[in-house]
Amino acid sequence: QVQLVESGGGLVQAGGSLRLSCAPSGRSFSGYAMAWFRQVPGKERELVARVSWSGNSTYYADSVKGRFTISRDSAKYPVYLQMNSLRPEESAVYYCAVGGGISLSWRIWSHWGQGTQVTVSS
Repeated sequence: QVQLVESGGGLVQAGGSLRLSCAPSGRSFSGYAMAWFRQVPGKERELVARVSWSGNSTYYADSVKGRFTISRDSAKYPVYLQMNSLRPEESAVYYCAVGGGISLSWRIWSHWGQGTQVTVSS
């Protein structure tokens, strides 16, 4: 069953903004760091951003630094990903995940949402 639910994807023009959110459904993930990944067909899922359970520690892929912000209220859900100055090449399915600690590899993360499509038109 779905354990994480994402929302907020959609179609936006290049340079525009979107905010994604992710929250548990059906079970508690208390104490977990959360990450956002994205994937395009034919490519590996890549880590975009990660936030600690407390919300005090974050990590960003170099490609999104200064444009994306991951956030959560202290030790709470939902987790948000604010995406500004979006680029066409960032069109992808965006997934939230928990259970991976500080790993950069999608293979380590154990619980996933169903994904939300983000399309950036040029």
